[in-house]
Amino acid sequence: MDSDKRVVIIGAGIVGLAVALEVLRRFPSASVVVLEKESCVASHQTGHNSGVVHSGIYYKPGSLKAQLCVEGAEALLNFCDENEVPYERCGKVIVATAENELPRLEELFRRGQGNGLRGLRLLSTGEIQEIEPHAAGIRGIHIPGTAIVDFRRVTQRYAELILNQGGAIRLKNEVTGLKRFGQSTTLETTDGSLSSRLVINCAGLHSDRVKRMANDTRDLAIVPFRGEYYKISHEKEYLVKGLIYPVPDPQFPFLGVHFTKRIGGGVEAGPNAVLALKREGYDKTSFKFRDVVEIAAFPGFWKVASRHWQMSVGEYYRSWSKNAFARALQRLLPELSADDLVPGGSGVRAQAVDLNGKLIDDFHITFSEGIVNVLNVPSPAATASLAIARYIVDRIVLDMDTSFQH
Repeated sequence: MDSDKRVVIIGAGIVGLAVALEVLRRFPSASVVVLEKESCVASHQTGHNSGVVHSGIYYKPGSLKAQLCVEGAEALLNFCDENEVPYERCGKVIVATAENELPRLEELFRRGQGNGLRGLRLLSTGEIQEIEPHAAGIRGIHIPGTAIVDFRRVTQRYAELILNQGGAIRLKNEVTGLKRFGQSTTLETTDGSLSSRLVINCAGLHSDRVKRMANDTRDLAIVPFRGEYYKISHEKEYLVKGLIYPVPDPQFPFLGVHFTKRIGGGVEAGPNAVLALKREGYDKTSFKFRDVVEIAAFPGFWKVASRHWQMSVGEYYRSWSKNAFARALQRLLPELSADDLVPGGSGVRAQAVDLNGKLIDDFHITFSEGIVNVLNVPSPAATASLAIARYIVDRIVLDMDTSFQH
């Protein structure tokens, strides 16, 4: 295949495959190749998330997250309807448990209205308990349209459609080098080399490394944060009807420990957020020397650590103390005890940090000659995957050379 007609996407998570699907839809004559270092799709962030189809209430109006989450949630559920992927609109309640949280709760409500969410309702204590009888809270917000789904299953369906439309997904194929020559980029991989007119970097936890293969400038770094979950014992699952969330701290891009009904059954509680000492470090003891050195060598890490060290200490304490984890959950669900929690799974969030030590909150996608770098697409990226893909391809059409379509 002529490299002028080839588009290479690096990473077979939900965003990478959504982009591949959108390129094929818009440019049927393009040769689309997805490269994935693992042996299956959705191996990391996609396959380790909570399964929530987020509504978009948390995000600042006008931000990419707000725009693409609201648009993407609708597109995703339409996709599920069309492709017989099961989901459930179980609804979400965000609860304030203290007076000092009320201004933030009211700001969330305004954001939700500004982002066009339908059916939002402010709740009194009694109204909270009509929806979630065992939840504690002095005021709340009900988001009835929030849904749950298995994002691994969604991603597998994306993959099937890509293959049916003539695209290729090459597994166990890690990119080890990128070099731009004229109008083409040569990619070195563990399974040989290939050239492409356009490369789209959707490498998630390794997206900053892929970017540096083509451009040595290190203006941001991916810092991995592990989120650890417990499951609620089967006997106590009745305590949760849908999704119960706290009012988040606006200074930190994590939502706090919460309760999530799962599409396959059961209820998860968590996650916390602790620095992972390995980019794919799903266990407390996971460690990789190269990953730790890279984090330590990035100036922005020490700046963010100095600002958030007190919160980090609390997160680590909950990581190692089940009783502390349970106490955090009891703010939302007082009847729960540590004995009701059984070990669950974990995920690692690819959080971008800039040189000034800012945790980059919005989606961060850059466009340059021959390459798109998708550098910060944590939650709600799974929800927004189809909208993110449309946004990227729209920008390619407007700003970049699209001769591969001819």
